[in-house]
Amino acid sequence: MSTCLGIELGSTRIKAVAIDDGFKPVSSGDYTWASRYENGVWTYPLEEIWTGLKAALSKVEGRESIAAAGVSAMMHGYLAFDKDWNLLTPFRTWQNTITGQAAAELTALFGFNIPQRWSIAHLYQAVLNKEDHIPHVAHITTLAGYIHYMLTGVNAVGVGEASGMFPIDSTALDYDAGMMAKFNALPKVADLPWELEDLLPKVLVAGQEAGALTEDGSRMLDGLLPVGIPFAPAEGDAGTGMTATNAVAPRTGNVSAGTSIFSMVVLERPLEKVYEEIDLVTTPTGAPVAMVHCNNCTNDTNAWVKVLGAAAKLFGAEPSTGELYTKLYEKSLEGDPDCGGVLVCNYLAGEGVTHMDAGRPLAARTPESKFTLANFFRAQLYSTMSTLKIGMDILAAERVAIDSLTGHGGLFKTPVVGQSYMAAACNAPVTCMETAGEGGPYGMALLASFLLNRTGGETLEDFLSKRVFAGTAGSTVQPDLACVAGFNTYIQRYKALLEVEKTAVEKL
Repeated sequence: MSTCLGIELGSTRIKAVAIDDGFKPVSSGDYTWASRYENGVWTYPLEEIWTGLKAALSKVEGRESIAAAGVSAMMHGYLAFDKDWNLLTPFRTWQNTITGQAAAELTALFGFNIPQRWSIAHLYQAVLNKEDHIPHVAHITTLAGYIHYMLTGVNAVGVGEASGMFPIDSTALDYDAGMMAKFNALPKVADLPWELEDLLPKVLVAGQEAGALTEDGSRMLDGLLPVGIPFAPAEGDAGTGMTATNAVAPRTGNVSAGTSIFSMVVLERPLEKVYEEIDLVTTPTGAPVAMVHCNNCTNDTNAWVKVLGAAAKLFGAEPSTGELYTKLYEKSLEGDPDCGGVLVCNYLAGEGVTHMDAGRPLAARTPESKFTLANFFRAQLYSTMSTLKIGMDILAAERVAIDSLTGHGGLFKTPVVGQSYMAAACNAPVTCMETAGEGGPYGMALLASFLLNRTGGETLEDFLSKRVFAGTAGSTVQPDLACVAGFNTYIQRYKALLEVEKTAVEKL
């Protein structure tokens, strides 16, 4: 039996997943790691990348039968190398918010939103800061791009990954040439001994060959993978998430909800305006995607579950963690559609969508609010997706059509509840699939399988819909009109609560 391997380096785990010819996971391995805050920068040491990769791969069974592979990782960030691929400055991850000036100037220059975490923002901020390494830069890439190059000798990334480095022209399936010319003409860039196109990795799309594992690459992995395995283009975690949830066709999308929450919606046409709240990236085939990314999701809810569990123990009850979540989620369904006037802001960290630099979790109500357990916990769950809804409402105002959203992550583990509220928030049907729990490495394994098994001019959309996910078990929840109206009432109050949140951040 031949298998395809997907590797993903997430913010907390490095994971490898092998799938069989029927696209089912058959073996996996992982390694836990964490970013470090050193000298004002969130980073990971490059040595631990290889330690973690080898640890994860060593747990994958049947490695000798792997017929194709691919690497994915957390998107964005900044890895800068000289002409001999020596690292010039510590890896700067997507977590850093140190590029505000560069992001603002480039957004104005391009007429296109450039978030702080994008690679081009990091590069230009280093230029503005007159950092010593800038004249010596010969290559900039992402974490996935770096690993792919070290394993295959090919300096290229998938178009979805590239779209988090620099804006993409979805017609040309390459970096936007007009914006690149504007960047090269900037006064602080024009006199440097390089042009941007010489620094960036080549752009490839799903299904294209992106090299094979070299002898040097195999040695980097202590021989855990055999030489010659073909590799799919390296992709970002957004692209692999879309692939893993069959959300790569226009008018489809997915919502990932756990510690953070983000949505990806594949667009039929460009947005009419530039929005700081909306990132524009692409699918692994280059189709434009609107992304709403929020830093806060379930952390505050998790804290309240622990408190309520401790209260239950005072009376001799010993519910398991799973029972607590299930009972509280289900209890929330008894609450009023607008939560009876009870409000929660779940910000432990700042939020770019609502322009908050820090967070202070809040619960608020008026004397006439219906303060019940059901309403309180419903407000908790509404709060996990309220900031996302603010971004999604921008897309609704732009008349972006959404036929289906696929939900995955911890918020959706209890059947129906999270789906129902998300369907109301986005006014779109929300589907949860059994395979979605495998996440990004599973999506990367599917992209490796697409490279190996596509027939003729088969598109990734057809490959996923007609071959991978045909007949896959799942459940779909349609938006309930009363719940939609209730959530809309809640969100207006929530926006007012954000003014209280601003004061709390200032005073506490």
